[in-house]
Amino acid sequence: MNAVFARPDCHDALERLKDKHLLKSLSYVGGRWVANGANATFEVRDPASSLPLAWVSALDAEETGRAIDTAAAAFFAWRALLPQERACILRRWYELMLGAKDDLALIMTLEQGKPLSESRGEIDYAASFIEWYAEEGKRLNAEGVTSHLPGAEMIVRREALGVVGLVTPWNFPSAMVTRKAAAALAAGCTVVVHPSSETPLSALALAELGERAGLPTGVFNVVTGDAATIVGRLCADPRVRALSFTGSTAIGKLIAGQCAVGMKRLVMELGGHAPLIVFEDADIARAVDIAVNAKFATSGQDCLAANRIFVQRSILEVFNAAFRARIEALVVGNGLSPNAEIGPLMHARAVEKVDEQVRDAVRRGGRCLTGGTLHEAGPLFYTPTLLVDVPEDALIMREETFGPVAAVTAFDTEAEVIARANDTEYGLVAYVVTENGARQMRLGRALEYGMVAINRVKITGGPVPFGGWKQSGLGREGSRHGLEAFSELKYLCIDTAA
Repeated sequence: MNAVFARPDCHDALERLKDKHLLKSLSYVGGRWVANGANATFEVRDPASSLPLAWVSALDAEETGRAIDTAAAAFFAWRALLPQERACILRRWYELMLGAKDDLALIMTLEQGKPLSESRGEIDYAASFIEWYAEEGKRLNAEGVTSHLPGAEMIVRREALGVVGLVTPWNFPSAMVTRKAAAALAAGCTVVVHPSSETPLSALALAELGERAGLPTGVFNVVTGDAATIVGRLCADPRVRALSFTGSTAIGKLIAGQCAVGMKRLVMELGGHAPLIVFEDADIARAVDIAVNAKFATSGQDCLAANRIFVQRSILEVFNAAFRARIEALVVGNGLSPNAEIGPLMHARAVEKVDEQVRDAVRRGGRCLTGGTLHEAGPLFYTPTLLVDVPEDALIMREETFGPVAAVTAFDTEAEVIARANDTEYGLVAYVVTENGARQMRLGRALEYGMVAINRVKITGGPVPFGGWKQSGLGREGSRHGLEAFSELKYLCIDTAA
């Protein structure tokens, strides 16, 4: 069954899809497109226009169990394939993604809202993880151990864990699927993916391409519907040996508690509260460019977004003036517009949170230099905003924002700003802008973050161990560490005595 639940008023832009078969509304389980037995569905809408895109099947706990059944049944044959055989299938999946980039980007923009240019970039990024792990899976090698026992040979090897549950967010609806799934599949695991109910269409399109690439029945499954129902079933089933989640720290803690009963392996990329530190020796134009990109990509809806911008006092006024000019030049609009740089927020809750943080900062003594209001483009659009002189007790300095609002505050000394930057429960990424090489090394060591970007914004990719310290996560995604997360060590001790 491939039908899309649609109405006559469904979004006209869907007609631009070259390959209509990429638009799916049914879950993908055991190599079949399946509906909820009771015909339960949920609606997916374009956040920019509020127009409907599709009515997607909402599976229940029992149907989620059947997805786990098929993944468990497929595991042994998939694990038994040579790594090179799995790599060939993954490589075809990668090539199909690139071939369908325009359609995949259109689907993403329609359901998530980000500008088409960002969506195309995400498809490249998402596909890169499949390419990386297609190769890296061949290098999941055994290691020899020098025996401490007479007449014994010792080997340590890595073996696939089993069925893995993958729970992905709405802000990167393709890349978060492939970063997790490609690693698990390359390691020899089978997967059950639960995408966000706000952006399920991208994951379902990936399932269609995975089937075309030759992923065997049951190896890659996508289950759509209510998160509490589906994730609860994944957490409770002992056959699901690991669970990988990207989302808020609060939800991550709930999932960790549910998984503790079965001692599941956890990989979690949780909240961020990134500082961006600009020192007085920085090139102002370069620093502003970094600040714009670190703050406003994906309309600020990114766990890597710069949330607290610390600028050394001697350059504060010059920086603020240049930053304001760049912010005011950002083009807000529907992501389908070729000039759009800032799209809508995902839902009304996000708009309310952003607006409350802005009003709170002003109440506490901060100043709004530009923005600070809803945008005329629509109810989910917020005007790119610059807050300055923001006090430490403001909500925006304590909580993740997830919106197009930049908060700038002054600092005087290096020791002071390090202490302020580290004064958070989060530790995902930090940004530093300075031309002083010794300071770059000092900050790289002193900042309590899993990743530190110095004089640049783009730092992620297949070879990178992506992840955070403290309450920003557990484990790493990407790199060989992301592959090892879905494998288990096995030690063999072989008697060789005559």
